[in-house]
Amino acid sequence: MHLRSRSCILRPGRNQVVHTPPPPQHSRHVVILVEDDEGLRVALLRLLRACGFDACGYASAEALLDDPRAARADCLVVDVHLPAISGLELVARLRRRGLQVPAVAISAHDEAGVREAARGHGVERFLGKPFLGKTLIGTVNELIAGR
Repeated sequence: MHLRSRSCILRPGRNQVVHTPPPPQHSRHVVILVEDDEGLRVALLRLLRACGFDACGYASAEALLDDPRAARADCLVVDVHLPAISGLELVARLRRRGLQVPAVAISAHDEAGVREAARGHGVERFLGKPFLGKTLIGTVNELIAGR
């Protein structure tokens, strides 16, 4: 990943350059990512940080629920299918605790039933894997701007 003039430029493959929207300029927003796949978690954290976010990553819902930093979040990005507590149940539990932060669900199972379940748990956006980095960054920026 390369950073050039407040736009994140990704080079995911041969001759591909993808420009993503710049991060909000007024402050570093906190994005919390919960993804059990370590490789994907590391890649998404790098992307979020390169695009100006203060990003924290967790391998499980339980790890986030035990961490008081959840209260600082400006946006959540959660994998739907996590071991033990699902990403959707995580969002519901955080909402019951009073954390009304926008959430993006990500899943390799991009089916109508999964999308409906995500909406039913209070998730604002759904991204089916694989997705482009610019799509995630644009979605996060949109949700933060709409708060």
